[in-house]
Amino acid sequence: MKATAQRPTPRLQLTEAQRRVLQALAEGWRLKAHRDVEGRKQFRLHAPEGEERPVAWRVAEALAEQGLIDSNKKFPAATFWLTEGGPAAANAPPRP
Repeated sequence: MKATAQRPTPRLQLTEAQRRVLQALAEGWRLKAHRDVEGRKQFRLHAPEGEERPVAWRVAEALAEQGLIDSNKKFPAATFWLTEGGPAAANAPPRP
């Protein structure tokens, strides 16, 4: 049987903001997308102690598009969590 070379998995190039969101989720924060009556999304990180931090829409959407976070897709407030690749991406060194 002929051995085939495996392609290396491409390393993700995350922005610092994306990395911070992944690290917060790994530390127990929750990411929620709140929708207003007009359908606009506002992303917020919620700490276990109650603190909240806004997250830019582009940051959250990019993480979802890369498959690093997923949600329960609830309305009006969806909750996001790390996927299998999320923790490794959060702790990977920045790409040179």
